[in-house]
Amino acid sequence: MIQTDIARRARAIFSDSLVWDGHSGFMPNPAADLNNLQLWRDAGVHYLSVDVGFDVLPWEQTVRNLAAFRHWILDHADDYLLVNQPEDILSARAAGKLAITFDIEGMNALDGRVEMVEFYHHLGVRQMLFAYNRNNLAGGGCHDENTGLTSFGKQVIDEMNRVGMFVDVSHCSLQTSIEAIEYSRKPVIFSHSNPKAVHAHGRNISDEQIRACVNNGGLIGVNGIGEFLGDSAPDAALFARHVDYLIHLAGPRHVGIALDYAFPVGNVSTGEILAAHPEYWPAEEYSGEGGYVHPSALEEVVGHLLQSGHSEKVIRNVLGENFLRLAREVW
Repeated sequence: MIQTDIARRARAIFSDSLVWDGHSGFMPNPAADLNNLQLWRDAGVHYLSVDVGFDVLPWEQTVRNLAAFRHWILDHADDYLLVNQPEDILSARAAGKLAITFDIEGMNALDGRVEMVEFYHHLGVRQMLFAYNRNNLAGGGCHDENTGLTSFGKQVIDEMNRVGMFVDVSHCSLQTSIEAIEYSRKPVIFSHSNPKAVHAHGRNISDEQIRACVNNGGLIGVNGIGEFLGDSAPDAALFARHVDYLIHLAGPRHVGIALDYAFPVGNVSTGEILAAHPEYWPAEEYSGEGGYVHPSALEEVVGHLLQSGHSEKVIRNVLGENFLRLAREVW
């Protein structure tokens, strides 16, 4: 239970902070009702990276998703802003809008062509990870053989560094993540990954990966899915525990938030997709019953971090300033 005075302080800090959510989790499909993005606005979030594709889907589907999502956001310009530069996020916040960019989970979306990086960048993609759980042309996934970065993966990093896009190593194998961090000329992120030391899940990351990311100048966004937090009904206290661990290990300038929150998408059945590709989600690792930390819980997360003794400056960094600083450096 958060005491009244701490709750009051948490409310004041949260309402006056930039709040950055580094990854959405709803199924990327044109059938998605993007009116649901209002829940992030209602929760006080100022920026959201919207997932438009992952390795299970054909690359053409990623392009369809981008076309549909861009059209909707541009058609709702009173409430949403499609971001080109980091400063656009501050402009959106000042205007009461939710700032949006896109991300891609896995380089199958490139169709084996490096020039697709610039294509996606022009359409608003600002972060892309290597391999979604399974190995691909660019590198290794966390639920597959522990392979490293390929020559194609290195070419992609060079291009991402050039155009200004976050190199993301969430969902990747240990070897690929370490090699990508070492190879990239710019900081690399784990956009939505949790520490294995707090909950030993195959999708979570080791202290070795966390330290490598920090040494490169990157950051780790804490994921809000119950499977990775360690409880099928996760709450703000459990989420704050993962944040607290990362603050102590990585340092307060290297931690952010990426809830991976999802809402139902039309008639698209996530269960059918999982059943058709079981290799991506090993049964021993995934119960299929995990809940989420809702964006509206973030103010309570602030309260728990205050209870743990973290300063207002540290909390503001975690809520959004760290991601913004890195975007200014990379984008």
